[in-house]
Amino acid sequence: MHTHIVTHTQTHSDAHTLSHAVTHTHRHTIAQSVTHGHTPARSHIHALPAPRTRPSGTPVHVHTRPLARRVPAHPPEPGPRTRAPRARPCLPHSLLPHASRARCPPVPPAAHPLGGSEARREPQAGAAPGCSPRRRGAVRGRLRGAPPAAQQRAGPPRPAPARPRRRAGGPGPAGAGEGLLPPGNADKRIKVANPVVEMDGDEMTRIIWAFIKEKLILPNVDVQLKYFDLGLPHRDKTDDQVTIDSALATQKYSVAVKCATITPDEARVEEFKLKKMWKSPNGTIRNILGGTVFREPIICKNIPRLVPGWTKPITIGRHAHGDQYKATDFVVDKSGTFKMIFTPKDGSGTKEWEVFNFPGGGVGMGMYNTDESISGFAHSCFQYAIQKKWPLYLSTKNTILKAYDGRFKDIFQEIFDKHYKTEFDKLKIWYEHRLIDDMVAQMLKSSGGFVWACKNYDGDVQSDILAQGFGSLGLMTSVLVCPDGKTIEAEAAHGTVTRHYREHQKGRPTSTNPIASIFAWTRGLEHRGKLDSNPELIKFAQTLEKVCVDTVESGTMTKDLAGCIHGLANVKLNEHFVNTTDFLDAIKNNLDKALGKK
Repeated sequence: MHTHIVTHTQTHSDAHTLSHAVTHTHRHTIAQSVTHGHTPARSHIHALPAPRTRPSGTPVHVHTRPLARRVPAHPPEPGPRTRAPRARPCLPHSLLPHASRARCPPVPPAAHPLGGSEARREPQAGAAPGCSPRRRGAVRGRLRGAPPAAQQRAGPPRPAPARPRRRAGGPGPAGAGEGLLPPGNADKRIKVANPVVEMDGDEMTRIIWAFIKEKLILPNVDVQLKYFDLGLPHRDKTDDQVTIDSALATQKYSVAVKCATITPDEARVEEFKLKKMWKSPNGTIRNILGGTVFREPIICKNIPRLVPGWTKPITIGRHAHGDQYKATDFVVDKSGTFKMIFTPKDGSGTKEWEVFNFPGGGVGMGMYNTDESISGFAHSCFQYAIQKKWPLYLSTKNTILKAYDGRFKDIFQEIFDKHYKTEFDKLKIWYEHRLIDDMVAQMLKSSGGFVWACKNYDGDVQSDILAQGFGSLGLMTSVLVCPDGKTIEAEAAHGTVTRHYREHQKGRPTSTNPIASIFAWTRGLEHRGKLDSNPELIKFAQTLEKVCVDTVESGTMTKDLAGCIHGLANVKLNEHFVNTTDFLDAIKNNLDKALGKK
């Protein structure tokens, strides 16, 4: 029989015995009596044994009231070093036996000494009736790993302050993916019906990412995060399996937000003692998801543009599959012949191409793409152009790569004529193919307001040029849109800001621009809101984006943006720019005002 003993004696040994019994109730109901010769009893046992006495003749008082209602029968008189004990529950309501739970409603939050809801309070294990508050505090201290009461000469321990409740996230290391729930904010947060995949990153952006999540997102949005640690050490530990898992989770849940990550080179392999030189996590994810990376500048009125004629945004759609990013390259160390061979699965004859006869050392590479991926790229670009109501341009070098780039050109034209020409004509926009060098010149001369479809490598290079031309790489959004139009992955367009991270490691303050990382969260949440028909979530994402822009336009900005205005050699801390934490705090304060919290 599962039993509990509750006694009302005031001896030291009895208090210790009882505290031991109550402590075990936090794990499970006790299957054996833990008192010395006491008869088990419990509130829901109908037949109680007759009272018993100890060898000394002292009667044992058996209480049958529920544990959550236990009150000392003979509280000690307050002394100079003790306080009168107050009634408090020793077990959370959820841990009471079902029979007792019905008779003992949970204690209201205001009545709890730690404040907040029942889920936040710590179990009052060891609060034995009849023992002094000091003794009771010592028992609780030992349960928490604190020194015994004999070592705590300063009197009874103070109640621990109320701590924010943590809400569990998705897979990941211990503690990862959990969000802080501020006291009193639980009912005000925006509820999100479906999860969002979170991919953590490296170095300075990882630090900023955590601040954004804990200070800007989770206090306002009740969202379940499926967490994956894509930091380089964890990728190495899992043999890069975590990257694949994160991409598969994105396919399942349709929305992912990603922090900037390291793509290792020889120096990084040595720095992190890696098992091997792992491939780009972005490349791995994009090859699984397919689709197109769309990068668009964030325009702030007070940030001058290096290309003054760009009065409207330009969006670059980068094909996120194959080419150089999944190529096989090698070093040739002697003379020989480099050939490519294709072996059909249907058993027909192989095809062979002689690439080059090396007279000595050199390098070689083989790369690929697929009709399926190119078609998905085309559909994504046409759909995005229709959404923006902007014309679309595709750039290739088909005059040189007649077969490779020519395939891109032919597939785009075929899909446009078959699926999108009518819609483009209605919107009075157009599609056009241009050579990459001609397109670069046209971009610089234009006023903006178009979508530019680029092959993988071209998009990588031109998006950075575009970002700098509009002011800063820190003012650039990046969203991977899959051909289904439903699945996206939003990320920061820049890298991990290694130089600032080195300063951070030395304990020095930095002025790192977090706006692109914030927009990774907002673009992901906005899309989640569209898929879930959640206008509150969409409005929150748009509000946070506006707050970021308004904060910069009000004069509070990081060093990179101040340098665009005054020149990097002329800017001074707290006069022209603020450090990273101050800028993030300013955004948080402005967001709270915009949401009516202040």
